[in-house]
Amino acid sequence: MPSMKDRLGLKELSSTGYAKLLKALLAEFIGTMFLCFFGCASTISWGEGHGGSIVQIALAFGLAGAGVIQAIGHVSGGHINPAVTFAMMFTSNVTIVRGFFYVIVQCLGAIAGSGVLRALTPEDVGGKLGATLLETRLTAVQALGMEFLLGFILLLVVFGVCDEYRGLEKNAPIAIGFAILVGHLAAVPFTGSSMNPARSFGSAVYWLGPILGGIAAGLIYKHVFAMTAPSHGHKEETEYRPVRAEEKEVNMS
Repeated sequence: MPSMKDRLGLKELSSTGYAKLLKALLAEFIGTMFLCFFGCASTISWGEGHGGSIVQIALAFGLAGAGVIQAIGHVSGGHINPAVTFAMMFTSNVTIVRGFFYVIVQCLGAIAGSGVLRALTPEDVGGKLGATLLETRLTAVQALGMEFLLGFILLLVVFGVCDEYRGLEKNAPIAIGFAILVGHLAAVPFTGSSMNPARSFGSAVYWLGPILGGIAAGLIYKHVFAMTAPSHGHKEETEYRPVRAEEKEVNMS
């Protein structure tokens, strides 16, 4: 277990660490911006017969997530989602300092993506630009449960493909993209399938659900499912980490 000092990560603010952190923050900002821009653009209704179908929305978010993670995963880990960042913090895979700034720039990136989409969309075009809304017949508890499960499956996939002893890291963007796609296919009629608190400001459902589900999945994977290092003689097994270094964790949306 890392010490509290290491978990806090103040060294990332030092003269030798801040350059890497700034680069990672820029990657998270740009990645979240494009995820929200392309994903939310797919929801716009251009008229009868030209609205965003569930399949179209799911494909847009899933493929955008996979593409962004492939592009910036080696720089920041490609979290582009506060639920991923919180799960990584709770399992000691990113420092608290890094996680704090990640969540801020992810939210700013989501705002920027929505702002650009609004600026490029004609005023008379229908739709809510991807805003997530609860189905009117759902209770708050039902909606929270749905978002919890969406966050859980997303982070279960993230930790599974980032387990260094499985050797699946190259497939991580595709697997995570499919997790996002499936979540949207299943849950758009329920809650709009947020899966990403940065995308959905406001309601506690969209923050607590994915974050709590993600943390639960991360803790379960780390302490129950994680692979261990191959034994060589009497050498002790290495403690599981889904990433080898601060810049190696890969995620989504």
